[in-house]
Amino acid sequence: QVGRVRAGRLMQFSDSQTLVIGPYYRGNNGSEGKDEFYRGDLNDVTQLLRLLHDKYPHAFIHMVGFSRGGLQGLLTFQDLPVTSYTIWGGVSDIDLMYEERVDLRGMLRRMIGHPKKDRAAYEARQAIPNINENSPPILIVHGGKDQQVGIHHAYYLADQLELKGATHETFYQMAEGHVPRPPAMVETLTYIKEFMKQVELHS
Repeated sequence: QVGRVRAGRLMQFSDSQTLVIGPYYRGNNGSEGKDEFYRGDLNDVTQLLRLLHDKYPHAFIHMVGFSRGGLQGLLTFQDLPVTSYTIWGGVSDIDLMYEERVDLRGMLRRMIGHPKKDRAAYEARQAIPNINENSPPILIVHGGKDQQVGIHHAYYLADQLELKGATHETFYQMAEGHVPRPPAMVETLTYIKEFMKQVELHS
């Protein structure tokens, strides 16, 4: 259940001109298969995007990865590619996640392995090496008081994107946690939607 999709969060982006979709992690909420933590589930994302693109070939497709889904999005957003990618309170590096979330280490060792003994499994889950200056625009959104995914994930990603010359923006709310409080949530959604609009205008 770690990082499962919540319908209410998806619907925050819905309007008369916007179709919102999102996959459940395998084995969660009645879905088939086994959660592999950034392996087989990546194919679910890319297949869903292809189905959407085939049905609406001229539509803009914006991806949002929240929390655990942040790294899932970073690993897949270039496959179609999408119009833009927003990583919101998201994991940007699996090693940082292992170091930070002591409470999840047992689960990570069961599902992936030990970061030293099973190094290849962790390297296979690193997204940043595949990002370059031609990647779709990225928006990094994070709360400064996030206790579930520390803001250092956002800082690290922003630094790496800067080094690669990748197009990106940041939107930090230093007084907010993992999920912004209602007034800050309005600000966040407004910023994200404006970011998407500007990307579309320049596409």
